[in-house]
Amino acid sequence: MQPIPAITLEKLLSQYEVLLFDAYGVLVHSAGALPGAAALITELNRRAKPYYMLTNDASKLPTTAAARYQSYGLPLSSEHIISSGELLTPYFATHQLQGARCAVLGPVDSIRYVEQAGGQVVPPGEPFEVLVVGDESGFPFLETVDTMLSTLCRLLDQQRTVHLVLPNPDIIYPSDIGFGMASGCVAMMFEAALQARYPERKDLRFVRLGKPYTAIFAEAVRRSGTHNMVMFGDQLATDIRGARTFGLDAVLVNTGVTTEIAPTTPVELRPTYQLGSLEALLKEPPPSGGR
Repeated sequence: MQPIPAITLEKLLSQYEVLLFDAYGVLVHSAGALPGAAALITELNRRAKPYYMLTNDASKLPTTAAARYQSYGLPLSSEHIISSGELLTPYFATHQLQGARCAVLGPVDSIRYVEQAGGQVVPPGEPFEVLVVGDESGFPFLETVDTMLSTLCRLLDQQRTVHLVLPNPDIIYPSDIGFGMASGCVAMMFEAALQARYPERKDLRFVRLGKPYTAIFAEAVRRSGTHNMVMFGDQLATDIRGARTFGLDAVLVNTGVTTEIAPTTPVELRPTYQLGSLEALLKEPPPSGGR
């Protein structure tokens, strides 16, 4: 199989109308900006090049996330952020869940996403019609999860229908100490518990909204008005698969979860280009030929 090529900034800017960036592992980790990220965003702003941060993080509203990233030195406004949490609004509309009682795992902004979608947030021990796993943080983990699982089982024993919704399917994310477990792990824990309790129920799985699923890419198309985009990501299973499935080119940046691509990697997981870091985009390409 042919090696995956690198690419220059000028080629990217001329070839694609819009650039899409994952957050964690591409632009930032949990404690700051990654090498080259601030300089690249500054350059895109200077050139007025359209771009979006396409993030599975459903724990921060775009305004909250922008303020945090600006404190890292990234000149990134909330208008440039598309979060998987925002996908709850069309999901609730499609399934007529406005006014539904919702249990939410996550911090304040995860709750706000549900409220913006039209959900009525209730404590985890009260009956609910929707369970949203927004994040793995922002609550007393074991006590809240145990209470929510117990309530969910009581509702299922009563033959009640409960929507299980996961905005962020990520399993892990890059952090300043290495890696952390993401909300996808929490959803998998619930699914394993439900499978043990209800072995015949194959429907007790979360609906996953963020990358690699298409809704977040479709929202980028809606906002930008074009399908001519390229996705920068650090994970084959989410960023790269999602972009390729949606028909987009993709750049794997080796500053996050995935750093190597095996020869046996399926086509849908193979990026179009590969970079050591965003910093490499800002350097002049080596001269071809001569001394």
